[in-house]
Amino acid sequence: MTEERICANDTALPTEKINDIHDCLVLALDATDGQRVQRTSLTEARSYMRAALRDTSSMIEGIAQ
Repeated sequence: MTEERICANDTALPTEKINDIHDCLVLALDATDGQRVQRTSLTEARSYMRAALRDTSSMIEGIAQ
């Protein structure tokens, strides 16, 4: 099975999706900031991380097709 490489210069990345990923990661960091992190904050941070991962995965799949 051969892997086909995609050059970054050949494919434009969707700006809106990248901004969404950035926002999710910032919100996840904000939710876990501080000395005493509560359980609800960790749940919130995991939710943001899952959303960022989902957006990243869909963006990668879209580029690979």
